[in-house]
Amino acid sequence: MGTVYLIRHGETEWSRSGQHTSFTDLDLTARGADQAAALAPVLAGVEFAAVLTSPRLRARRTADLAGLPGAVVDEDLAEWHYGGYEGLTTAQIHERAPGWSLWTDGGGPGGETPEQVGERVDRLLARVRSLTGDVALVAHGHCLRVIAARWVGLPVALAKIFYLDTATVSVLGHEHGEPVLRRWNAAA
Repeated sequence: MGTVYLIRHGETEWSRSGQHTSFTDLDLTARGADQAAALAPVLAGVEFAAVLTSPRLRARRTADLAGLPGAVVDEDLAEWHYGGYEGLTTAQIHERAPGWSLWTDGGGPGGETPEQVGERVDRLLARVRSLTGDVALVAHGHCLRVIAARWVGLPVALAKIFYLDTATVSVLGHEHGEPVLRRWNAAA
């Protein structure tokens, strides 16, 4: 097992406005496309054994612009399904459900629970850990935060501490055989 690179997609209209975006298939803004392209020199020296991406356009396009063409779509990299909270900001959700937290309450009506997201991420990480060499995962803020938490053995609820900006690279690895975060939220 090599190093795992977590790459968050570039800016979209909804990431800029703070709207929760899971299944709505938005493209990158012009700024988001520029952000994604700026990642290419950062990733250029890495030989990836596998590049996996979320099925959403914003992640697939980020992979292409970042110099990772031919990424394999993996459904387990889709963003947390927000259900009835899709397209809403946290402030709007709090008007409906005061005290709501994605990390403990999950998505809105019809959305994924923290347990469901954890199971999906654990399944993905089992496949990634079986690979030889470095792996790139191109996906979304909340999903990637759960991946980081589960990598180091933390519960899904503690993924809230791993804030991620758009178009950033984070690196998961090992030290003395133990999983660690080697780099976090690094912009190009």
